Formats: sequence, structure tokens, C-alpha cells
Amino acid sequence: MLELKSCCVLSVLHSVPVKRMLLLLIWMMMVSFQTGSSEDLMKPLKDELMALEGDTVTLSCKYSGSVRYLFWYQQKSSSSPQFIISDILEETEKFSVKHDKQKQEFHLNISTAAVTDSAVYYCAVQPTVTGNNKTLSLHFDPSPRAGVGNLFGRGSQKRHIFLNVIL
Repeated sequence: MLELKSCCVLSVLHSVPVKRMLLLLIWMMMVSFQTGSSEDLMKPLKDELMALEGDTVTLSCKYSGSVRYLFWYQQKSSSSPQFIISDILEETEKFSVKHDKQKQEFHLNISTAAVTDSAVYYCAVQPTVTGNNKTLSLHFDPSPRAGVGNLFGRGSQKRHIFLNVIL
């Protein structure tokens, strides 16, 4: 049985003046897989990350139990999860992984972070993501009048943010 565990947030900002900044959120969901009487648990190492557009970003999960292979999936808005990389495949120009078996940690490196990387990211212990997925997505107004400072309570302009929860 697959079920989602916890998540963390990655925010990537455009490296332009504050009034033109946009916010990118990447939700990383952890997937656990139960076999017999032992349970392999996965959890993020950090709950929230922030980076500028163009940075290299690392999403990390820690697992317990014995696993043979680990996988990363990416789920963009209104689509199903897509496999992007595992610890047994070659890295790509965009994605690479590091599997620290001694610490039981699995890291996904995203090079040159961009707004188009906005997605739900799954760290999984088997090559399938199915089951009752719970997704939280953030939609934002990318117009120049909406500065990131307003999102954090600074400034006088209003920022429109809509949250969708899909159960």
C-alpha cells in the first residue's frame, strides 16, 4: 500500500528587482511502501527551502528500513506523476541524485532552478506512485504589481494566492 507522508516546500525567486519577483513552490511528497511486518518510512530533511532562479537546489529525504532502490517522480499541475530519475540510472542535465546508504538519505539535485520546475516531487521506494494522492498547489498572480514582499506581509499592495487541495 502506498501512502503519502510529509512534505516540504521549495521557493525559487526570479533574480530580478523585488517588484518583478515571482514565487515558485515545489512540494515534495514522501511515499512510503509497506511490506509484511516492516515499514519503510520516508521523510524530508527540511520542511521548507528557498532559492533564487538559476540556483542548484537539493531536495532530500531520509528513509528507514531496507530498500533496494529509490526513485524520484515529478507531478506537474493537472497531470500524473512522471518518473524523473533513480539511484540506478544516469543523471540528466537537469536532475542528478546522491544516495547515502550509510545515513539512509536520498538527495535530488535540480540544476538551474526555474519556474517551470514547479511541481509535486515524490521520493519513493518502488518504481510506481499510485494510491490516494493528496496534492496542495499554489497559484499566484505573476503581474508586476504583485511583489514577493507583499506575500510575506510587507508593502501595501494586495497579493492574490489561491490554494487547491485535491484529496
